[in-house]
Amino acid sequence: MAKAKILNKKSIDFLEKYLNNAAPTGYEWDGQRLWMDYLKPYVDTFITDTYGSAVGVINPDAEYKVVIEGHADEISWYVNYISDDGLLYVIRNGGSDHQIAPSKVVNIHTKKGIVKGVFGWPAIHTRNRTKEEPPKPDNIFIDVGCKKKEEVEKLGVHVGCVITYPDEFHILNKSNFVCRALDNRMGGFMIAEVARLLHANKKNLDFGLYITNSVQEEIGLRGAEMITQTIKPNVAIVTDVTHDTTTPMINKKKEGHCELGEGPVIAYAPAVQQKLRDLIIDTAEEKKIPFQRAALSRATGTDTDAFAYSNGGVASALISLPLRYMHTTVEMVHREDVENVIRLIYESVLKIKSGESFSYFE
Repeated sequence: MAKAKILNKKSIDFLEKYLNNAAPTGYEWDGQRLWMDYLKPYVDTFITDTYGSAVGVINPDAEYKVVIEGHADEISWYVNYISDDGLLYVIRNGGSDHQIAPSKVVNIHTKKGIVKGVFGWPAIHTRNRTKEEPPKPDNIFIDVGCKKKEEVEKLGVHVGCVITYPDEFHILNKSNFVCRALDNRMGGFMIAEVARLLHANKKNLDFGLYITNSVQEEIGLRGAEMITQTIKPNVAIVTDVTHDTTTPMINKKKEGHCELGEGPVIAYAPAVQQKLRDLIIDTAEEKKIPFQRAALSRATGTDTDAFAYSNGGVASALISLPLRYMHTTVEMVHREDVENVIRLIYESVLKIKSGESFSYFE
């Protein structure tokens, strides 16, 4: 496959629409419908499950099954308590960062529609500068412009309503994609692009390919745990984001070195099957796709772990997309990295042979 630009206008238009749609953990349905509509021309059928994971399948009758996977959900908040004076206090739904919350606009999802609010914070003039209190989960609050609890409830807001940020997609300096929820809506986007390229290039696979967009990764890999039992794959290539460690206040001795624009990151971890990883590295070197490496110790912290340890053991690998400012509303990735992750998954899929066990003993 040539090194020409992979993403076209249709791709970018879909990415923008997909990212701008809210899909918090446990509420991924609308995003999954958008994703399935985009993927529909490139697959033979779909699988969905009770909690909302969605899978586009090429060659559904094939016995040998290969998964390429990302996750669909985004971090959010829940309304946990409404005070008598009409302020909302929250708890996390996933790894939401309390330190970025003050002064952010929010969307509160109710049966009556979106209710706007803001994370309030005391003005600098009123704070004790010698002993400033930082934002904490128990002191951040949302103001929806009401003075009484009853006014809040009339808007349709109640305990359990999910809260997201409205920050939308834009491109910074021509080549950097910026938005909330790049973690890991980019994964769903990239695997959909792999399916598009297989279709466009008329590639015939001799195995079933399961393009899998799992839910609930942000609260413990739960969607992947469920859908892998449904698919029962032989191989899984997972894509997620990982930290660019070149920005201030990150310890490279602890986090390793990873940089935007330098290519996909191939993981080393117990859950990563070494022969499958070698196939991916050999593919990158053969196709001259730049890549980086990361060591992830006991667990990858991604859906790779769920696939690897399911069904008696599934040969699994992780290809990550470098990202800055994870779990903020200004997550950032580089277009060339996005295209190279797509290329690497695409080319690696073409290298897999039906029936390949990746066993060390065969």
